[in-house]
Amino acid sequence: MTDTHEVTVMSVYQMTPNVKQFVLESDDYTFDFSPGQHTHIHFEQDGEEVVRPYTSTALPGHEKITLAIKRYPDGTASTWMHDRDPGDTVEIEELGGNLHIRNLDSDVAFVSTGTGITPMMAMAKQYVNEGSGHAHFFFGEKDEEHIIYRETLDQMATENDDFDVTYVLSEQSWAGDEGHVQEHLSDYLDDFGSRDFYVCGVPQMVVETEDVLKDEGAGEDRIFSEGWEGDEVSGEE
Repeated sequence: MTDTHEVTVMSVYQMTPNVKQFVLESDDYTFDFSPGQHTHIHFEQDGEEVVRPYTSTALPGHEKITLAIKRYPDGTASTWMHDRDPGDTVEIEELGGNLHIRNLDSDVAFVSTGTGITPMMAMAKQYVNEGSGHAHFFFGEKDEEHIIYRETLDQMATENDDFDVTYVLSEQSWAGDEGHVQEHLSDYLDDFGSRDFYVCGVPQMVVETEDVLKDEGAGEDRIFSEGWEGDEVSGEE
Protein backbone atom coordinates (compact mmCIF):
# COMPACT_ATOMS: atom_id res chain seq x y z
CA MET A 1 0.00 0.00 0.00
CA THR A 2 1.31 3.47 -0.91
CA ASP A 3 2.29 5.71 1.99
CA THR A 4 0.30 8.93 2.13
CA HIS A 5 0.42 12.10 4.20
CA GLU A 6 -2.57 14.00 5.50
CA VAL A 7 -2.42 17.67 4.59
CA THR A 8 -4.74 20.53 5.41
CA VAL A 9 -6.10 22.96 2.84
CA MET A 10 -4.75 26.29 4.05
CA SER A 11 -6.04 28.51 1.25
CA VAL A 12 -7.89 28.37 -2.07
CA TYR A 13 -7.42 30.99 -4.78
CA GLN A 14 -9.37 31.27 -8.05
CA MET A 15 -6.66 31.83 -10.68
CA THR A 16 -8.75 31.64 -13.88
CA PRO A 17 -12.39 30.74 -14.58
CA ASN A 18 -11.57 27.01 -14.29
CA VAL A 19 -8.29 26.82 -12.32
CA LYS A 20 -7.92 27.05 -8.55
CA GLN A 21 -4.70 27.15 -6.55
CA PHE A 22 -4.58 25.14 -3.33
CA VAL A 23 -1.99 25.58 -0.59
CA LEU A 24 -1.71 22.30 1.35
CA GLU A 25 0.21 22.02 4.62
CA SER A 26 1.39 19.06 6.67
CA ASP A 27 1.65 19.37 10.44
CA ASP A 28 4.87 17.44 10.87
CA TYR A 29 6.35 16.54 7.50
CA THR A 30 8.78 18.45 5.27
CA PHE A 31 8.37 17.68 1.57
CA ASP A 32 11.59 16.67 -0.17
CA PHE A 33 11.41 16.36 -3.96
CA SER A 34 12.86 17.69 -7.18
CA PRO A 35 10.99 20.73 -8.54
CA GLY A 36 8.72 19.58 -11.38
CA GLN A 37 7.71 16.30 -9.77
CA HIS A 38 4.09 15.47 -8.93
CA THR A 39 2.14 13.97 -6.07
CA HIS A 40 -1.06 11.91 -6.18
CA ILE A 41 -4.18 12.76 -4.21
CA HIS A 42 -6.28 9.92 -2.75
CA PHE A 43 -9.96 10.00 -1.85
CA GLU A 44 -12.98 7.72 -1.85
CA GLN A 45 -16.06 8.25 -3.99
CA ASP A 46 -18.99 5.85 -4.24
CA GLY A 47 -17.00 3.24 -2.35
CA GLU A 48 -14.06 3.37 -4.77
CA GLU A 49 -10.61 4.85 -4.20
CA VAL A 50 -9.70 7.60 -6.65
CA VAL A 51 -6.03 8.46 -7.24
CA ARG A 52 -4.92 11.35 -9.47
CA PRO A 53 -1.60 13.20 -10.08
CA TYR A 54 -0.99 16.91 -9.53
CA THR A 55 2.27 18.88 -9.58
CA SER A 56 3.52 21.17 -6.86
CA THR A 57 4.40 24.64 -8.13
CA ALA A 58 6.11 25.40 -4.81
CA LEU A 59 9.72 24.48 -4.10
CA PRO A 60 10.73 21.65 -1.72
CA GLY A 61 12.03 21.96 1.82
CA HIS A 62 8.81 23.16 3.42
CA GLU A 63 5.74 21.70 5.07
CA LYS A 64 3.57 23.23 2.32
CA ILE A 65 3.01 22.38 -1.32
CA THR A 66 0.94 24.34 -3.82
CA LEU A 67 -1.25 22.76 -6.49
CA ALA A 68 -2.94 24.54 -9.41
CA ILE A 69 -5.85 22.37 -10.55
CA LYS A 70 -8.05 22.82 -13.59
CA ARG A 71 -11.65 21.71 -13.23
CA TYR A 72 -12.81 19.48 -16.07
CA PRO A 73 -16.57 19.16 -16.70
CA ASP A 74 -16.42 15.37 -16.29
CA GLY A 75 -13.33 15.26 -14.09
CA THR A 76 -13.86 13.16 -10.98
CA ALA A 77 -10.79 14.34 -9.08
CA SER A 78 -10.70 17.91 -10.33
CA THR A 79 -14.35 18.40 -9.37
CA TRP A 80 -13.71 16.87 -5.95
CA MET A 81 -10.70 19.12 -5.35
CA HIS A 82 -12.57 22.24 -6.49
CA ASP A 83 -15.14 21.49 -3.77
CA ARG A 84 -12.44 21.58 -1.04
CA ASP A 85 -12.40 24.53 1.35
CA PRO A 86 -9.80 25.85 3.82
CA GLY A 87 -9.66 23.52 6.81
CA ASP A 88 -10.46 20.38 4.80
CA THR A 89 -7.93 17.54 4.80
CA VAL A 90 -6.54 15.68 1.79
CA GLU A 91 -4.43 12.52 1.53
CA ILE A 92 -1.42 12.87 -0.79
CA GLU A 93 1.58 10.72 -1.75
CA GLU A 94 5.30 11.45 -1.85
CA LEU A 95 6.27 13.42 -4.94
CA GLY A 96 8.02 11.78 -7.88
CA GLY A 97 8.08 11.69 -11.68
CA ASN A 98 10.19 12.32 -14.75
CA LEU A 99 10.07 16.09 -14.96
CA HIS A 100 12.96 17.64 -13.05
CA ILE A 101 15.98 19.65 -14.15
CA ARG A 102 18.88 17.45 -15.18
CA ASN A 103 21.60 20.08 -15.57
CA LEU A 104 21.45 23.52 -13.96
CA ASP A 105 24.47 24.64 -16.00
CA SER A 106 22.79 23.96 -19.38
CA ASP A 107 20.64 26.42 -21.29
CA VAL A 108 17.03 25.26 -21.08
CA ALA A 109 13.61 25.76 -22.62
CA PHE A 110 10.33 25.02 -20.88
CA VAL A 111 7.42 24.31 -23.25
CA SER A 112 3.91 23.78 -21.92
CA THR A 113 0.20 24.23 -22.49
CA GLY A 114 -2.71 24.40 -20.06
CA THR A 115 -2.02 22.96 -16.62
CA GLY A 116 1.12 21.41 -18.07
CA ILE A 117 2.59 24.69 -16.88
CA THR A 118 2.59 23.53 -13.25
CA PRO A 119 5.79 21.44 -13.29
CA MET A 120 7.43 24.12 -15.43
CA MET A 121 6.75 26.79 -12.81
CA ALA A 122 8.57 24.83 -10.12
CA MET A 123 11.51 24.09 -12.42
CA ALA A 124 11.67 27.69 -13.65
CA LYS A 125 11.81 28.98 -10.06
CA GLN A 126 14.63 26.55 -9.30
CA TYR A 127 16.51 27.51 -12.46
CA VAL A 128 16.27 31.23 -11.74
CA ASN A 129 17.62 30.58 -8.24
CA GLU A 130 20.33 28.06 -9.10
CA GLY A 131 20.88 27.87 -12.87
CA SER A 132 23.83 29.43 -14.65
CA GLY A 133 22.62 29.50 -18.27
CA HIS A 134 19.73 30.96 -20.25
CA ALA A 135 16.10 29.86 -19.91
CA HIS A 136 13.22 30.49 -22.31
CA PHE A 137 9.72 29.76 -21.04
CA PHE A 138 7.08 29.04 -23.72
CA PHE A 139 3.42 28.75 -22.73
CA GLY A 140 0.43 28.08 -24.94
CA GLU A 141 -3.20 28.78 -23.98
CA LYS A 142 -6.42 29.48 -25.80
CA ASP A 143 -6.83 33.09 -24.63
CA GLU A 144 -5.41 35.64 -22.20
CA GLU A 145 -8.07 35.01 -19.58
CA HIS A 146 -6.80 31.46 -19.07
CA ILE A 147 -3.07 32.25 -18.73
CA ILE A 148 -2.11 31.23 -15.20
CA TYR A 149 1.01 32.51 -13.40
CA ARG A 150 1.37 35.32 -15.94
CA GLU A 151 2.22 37.95 -13.33
CA THR A 152 4.82 35.67 -11.75
CA LEU A 153 6.41 34.82 -15.09
CA ASP A 154 6.49 38.43 -16.24
CA GLN A 155 8.16 39.44 -12.98
CA MET A 156 10.73 36.65 -13.31
CA ALA A 157 11.55 37.83 -16.83
CA THR A 158 11.81 41.46 -15.72
CA GLU A 159 14.15 40.65 -12.86
CA ASN A 160 16.38 38.16 -14.72
CA ASP A 161 18.21 38.99 -17.95
CA ASP A 162 18.71 35.29 -18.72
CA PHE A 163 15.02 34.37 -18.44
CA ASP A 164 12.62 35.04 -21.34
CA VAL A 165 8.89 34.32 -21.60
CA THR A 166 6.77 33.81 -24.71
CA TYR A 167 3.00 33.32 -24.67
CA VAL A 168 1.14 31.82 -27.65
CA LEU A 169 -2.66 31.97 -27.93
CA SER A 170 -4.61 29.52 -30.10
CA GLU A 171 -8.12 31.04 -29.97
CA GLN A 172 -7.62 34.78 -29.57
CA SER A 173 -6.24 37.50 -31.82
CA TRP A 174 -3.78 39.69 -29.95
CA ALA A 175 -0.45 41.48 -30.28
CA GLY A 176 1.55 38.37 -29.37
CA ASP A 177 2.14 35.04 -31.09
CA GLU A 178 -0.85 33.02 -32.26
CA GLY A 179 -1.40 29.35 -33.09
CA HIS A 180 0.28 26.43 -31.36
CA VAL A 181 3.22 27.02 -29.08
CA GLN A 182 5.42 24.39 -30.74
CA GLU A 183 5.15 26.28 -34.04
CA HIS A 184 7.04 29.25 -32.61
CA LEU A 185 10.07 27.66 -30.98
CA SER A 186 12.34 28.32 -33.95
CA ASP A 187 11.25 31.98 -33.96
CA TYR A 188 13.17 32.46 -30.72
CA LEU A 189 15.76 29.70 -30.50
CA ASP A 190 18.67 28.79 -32.75
CA ASP A 191 20.62 26.53 -30.39
CA PHE A 192 18.44 23.42 -30.38
CA GLY A 193 21.44 21.09 -30.27
CA SER A 194 22.93 22.59 -27.12
CA ARG A 195 19.85 23.22 -24.96
CA ASP A 196 17.78 20.97 -22.68
CA PHE A 197 14.03 20.90 -23.30
CA TYR A 198 11.25 20.18 -20.81
CA VAL A 199 7.81 19.63 -22.30
CA CYS A 200 4.41 19.14 -20.66
CA GLY A 201 0.85 19.35 -21.98
CA VAL A 202 -1.78 17.18 -23.59
CA PRO A 203 -0.20 14.10 -25.27
CA GLN A 204 -0.73 15.35 -28.82
CA MET A 205 1.07 18.60 -28.05
CA VAL A 206 3.92 16.70 -26.40
CA VAL A 207 4.38 14.40 -29.41
CA GLU A 208 4.23 17.28 -31.89
CA THR A 209 6.69 19.33 -29.84
CA GLU A 210 9.13 16.43 -29.63
CA ASP A 211 8.93 16.05 -33.43
CA VAL A 212 9.62 19.77 -33.93
CA LEU A 213 12.56 19.67 -31.54
CA LYS A 214 14.12 16.65 -33.24
CA ASP A 215 13.63 18.23 -36.68
CA GLU A 216 15.44 21.33 -35.40
CA GLY A 217 18.39 19.29 -34.16
CA ALA A 218 17.63 18.65 -30.49
CA GLY A 219 18.96 15.31 -29.24
CA GLU A 220 16.52 12.80 -27.82
CA ASP A 221 18.69 12.62 -24.71
CA ARG A 222 18.01 16.32 -24.08
CA ILE A 223 14.19 16.18 -24.32
CA PHE A 224 12.25 15.37 -21.14
CA SER A 225 8.47 15.23 -21.22
CA GLU A 226 5.21 14.27 -19.59
CA GLY A 227 1.83 14.12 -21.25
CA TRP A 228 -1.26 15.19 -19.31
CA GLU A 229 -4.76 14.25 -20.45
CA GLY A 230 -7.35 15.55 -18.02
CA ASP A 231 -6.47 13.96 -14.68
CA GLU A 232 -4.00 11.44 -16.10
CA VAL A 233 -0.22 11.66 -16.54
CA SER A 234 2.34 9.62 -18.44
CA GLY A 235 6.08 10.19 -18.46
CA GLU A 236 8.84 9.72 -21.00
CA GLU A 237 12.61 9.81 -20.80
